Amino acid sequence: MTQAPAARTALDSVLDRIDQDLPQAVDRLIELLRIPSISTDPAFNADSARAADWLGKDLAAIGFDASVRPTPGQPMVMGRHQGPGRHILFYGHYDVQPVDPLSLWDRDPFDPELQDTPGGKVIRGRGASDDKGQLMTFIEACRAWKAVHGSLPGNLTIFLEGEEESGSPSLVPFMRENADELRSDLALICDTGLFADKPAIVTMLRGITGDEITITAASKDLHSGMYGGLAMNPARVLTKILGAMFDDQGRITIPGFYDDVAELPDAMRAQWQGLGFDHAGFLDEVGLSVPAGEQDRTPLEMLWSRPTAEINGIWGGYQGAGSKTVIPSQAHAKLTFRLVPGMDPDRVQRAFRDWVRAQIPADCEVTFKGKDGAPASEMSIEDPAFEAARLALSEEWGVPAAFVGCGGSIPIAGHFKTVLGTDAMLVGFGRDDDQIHSPNEKYDLKSFHKGIRSWARILDRIAG
Repeated sequence: MTQAPAARTALDSVLDRIDQDLPQAVDRLIELLRIPSISTDPAFNADSARAADWLGKDLAAIGFDASVRPTPGQPMVMGRHQGPGRHILFYGHYDVQPVDPLSLWDRDPFDPELQDTPGGKVIRGRGASDDKGQLMTFIEACRAWKAVHGSLPGNLTIFLEGEEESGSPSLVPFMRENADELRSDLALICDTGLFADKPAIVTMLRGITGDEITITAASKDLHSGMYGGLAMNPARVLTKILGAMFDDQGRITIPGFYDDVAELPDAMRAQWQGLGFDHAGFLDEVGLSVPAGEQDRTPLEMLWSRPTAEINGIWGGYQGAGSKTVIPSQAHAKLTFRLVPGMDPDRVQRAFRDWVRAQIPADCEVTFKGKDGAPASEMSIEDPAFEAARLALSEEWGVPAAFVGCGGSIPIAGHFKTVLGTDAMLVGFGRDDDQIHSPNEKYDLKSFHKGIRSWARILDRIAG
């Protein structure tokens, strides 16, 4: 008996449209990539405005009530479609990193093209992966839905920023001023990547805080022959303090540092273990071999669910060629702390400073120059939309999608929670070799194509 073919669904028609329209979707992305929307350099302000206008017109063309909103910095782009169901907000950013050093690019970074590589076709150009290619996956999914059904799916807002690469100075004020428009039931962020080429939903992001420490001893640099052995050397003090910040097992010794750190749930630990993370290969790519964090933790726990303290830079005294026999007057270091859910950035900074001050000897003084911190973000996967999205990704990619952590910090996810009271779902399709922020940035055509199809599947499950 011949089995009847499965009935085609409304989603199947959208997926077919995405496949048929892929060449045109690539052309649209390349057109956007040609605009050098570098937010860190005022010389490109007009180009940032041009990119915002391009996106506003594109959203309007597919049925969004679109507008380009001025800010003290780069414009925000808003697109609204009121429909049935939960209010879903999508966030992306259209600004890009500077291209320096230009000499390391194989072609003009703002003359993008589709290239054949040993790993498959890629879209090459600044912003291809971070974040123009990623944000366009969502817009193209909406475009296909509109083409097939004559209307957009559900109750959607698209929110595109132009200052993410320059610290987002206008973001929080804009969110507060437009909270009624932006407040939603769920925020979607497409600024992450695949995990070992498998789809993933980031549910845990580390926060960050930092400090710069200066230890001063003598009023000027001293001759090491005349004063050596008698005068205190601030570099000696600084290195002793920083060296004592870790014990032999990789734990951080600052009193109270772990007080607010929760244990990873057993179910999540088991899921992470099932990902088959090759930590040896991960370290080998950068010429290392031995995990340096807490020795009683798995490598993924070290990266995703445990706090860190890192010395980012240390200097003092003579730095030129040859030697100069001085005892420096000052020694300096820059540090950052990656934080996990429950940790207060201000409390961590105070604990570090108190610990340092307690170790400063006579004849030395210490000063600090801190920076604003951001707390970690943890998304509740109890919302059924998270499991629905995980199943949608699994269907599209043919492998089980996972809930994962992220060692970095994506402040917008925290801002959605603290400013708007909205949880965020982070889904992205970048790869580790996309060379974001570096010369020859690229985005795999497979990531772009399946990213569009993935969003169509997710919208089918959660937007109605």
